[in-house]
Amino acid sequence: MRNIKNTLRICTILMSILMLFTACSLSNNTDNSVVSEPDNTGLKPMVTSLPQPSTPTPLSPDSQEDDSIPPKEGMTHSRLTNEWVDAEVAATRPIAVMTPNEVAAIPHYNLSNASVIYEANVEGRMTRMLAIYEDWKDLEKIGNIRSLRPYFAYWAFEWDAIIVHFGGPFFINDIIDLPTTEHIDGIVSPDSSAFFRSTDRPTPHNAYASGSDLTNIIAKKGYSLNYRGLTDDSHFLFTGKSNPNTLSQYDTSAKNATYIDMSGCYPLTRCYFEYNEEDGLYYRSQHLTSGTDGPHIDEVTGEQLTFRNVLVQYVKYEELGEGYLAFQCHDTTRDGWFFTNGKGIHVNWEKTSDYGATKYYDDYGNEIVLNTGKTMICIVEDGNTFTFR
Repeated sequence: MRNIKNTLRICTILMSILMLFTACSLSNNTDNSVVSEPDNTGLKPMVTSLPQPSTPTPLSPDSQEDDSIPPKEGMTHSRLTNEWVDAEVAATRPIAVMTPNEVAAIPHYNLSNASVIYEANVEGRMTRMLAIYEDWKDLEKIGNIRSLRPYFAYWAFEWDAIIVHFGGPFFINDIIDLPTTEHIDGIVSPDSSAFFRSTDRPTPHNAYASGSDLTNIIAKKGYSLNYRGLTDDSHFLFTGKSNPNTLSQYDTSAKNATYIDMSGCYPLTRCYFEYNEEDGLYYRSQHLTSGTDGPHIDEVTGEQLTFRNVLVQYVKYEELGEGYLAFQCHDTTRDGWFFTNGKGIHVNWEKTSDYGATKYYDDYGNEIVLNTGKTMICIVEDGNTFTFR
């Protein structure tokens, strides 16, 4: 009997030691960063069941706001952000402004007023932004403004936006000449009267436009300020602030994402986003070739650019020569990521027509639900990688 007890005691000690070593091994694994690489198989993941939604837990006082009732009479939900806006603003077509982002182009003016921003590489590995403004008529200084690339036009079409730009290379001509394309070009008359140049920086980095002057040119050109019925009735799916999408319904498939580093995709601007749990927003910062590294500030408001939603969209591309790029905006098998409320999930996207909205789906085939607020869309080249943690 004594031998049996001794044997059991020894076994118990050995098991305790084994469990201790296992725990130590797990605790030493502290690298939680995720490297996102594009899925080039062209196939969506096969799944057998939908994620079971759970009741989202509000993360901040702002996200608990009851936005089910308009603040005042005559307001309606924005199709760009789902926020309450005046009915006249919601009924007015947005403008899509080509905005450069190299060192000489900053600071930007009124960029924080854009509801949706697209960013993509252009020649020289610089990036440019397409800023979609919904409430733009009263803005006194928008920009600066540079030349158009064809792929940005296709994203502007999704919103039936009037494109605002300062010329462009010859290969924009085909898309500009389409009968449904409506644009304002700072290098031609009478459009040029909507633009002005500042004296604080050299040309071409000093061109801006005002909302009132753009309105005058739109009237002169006979463009309608009302939506033309070319786009989808709705673009994004939204949820209200009182019932935010925390991505908790995806369980472990939703990864922690309080820091998103895009430097692997944008080697010059090297932007990154930091999540603030107090207000539920992603704050945008940049590294730039001048050596600066800090918040991306709007010169007019003095505020850092913030977003409720961040989308990363992998896109096929080709080089046209002299560094110029062409992105394949129409596709059905590409992938990306969706970040909101400090979490991220893998998504697939598709765009099937010029004026059709780009739709984003989770790995179960459900269209994703964005949180009410502004959205940043990072367009990245297939083969590039970014990290988040």
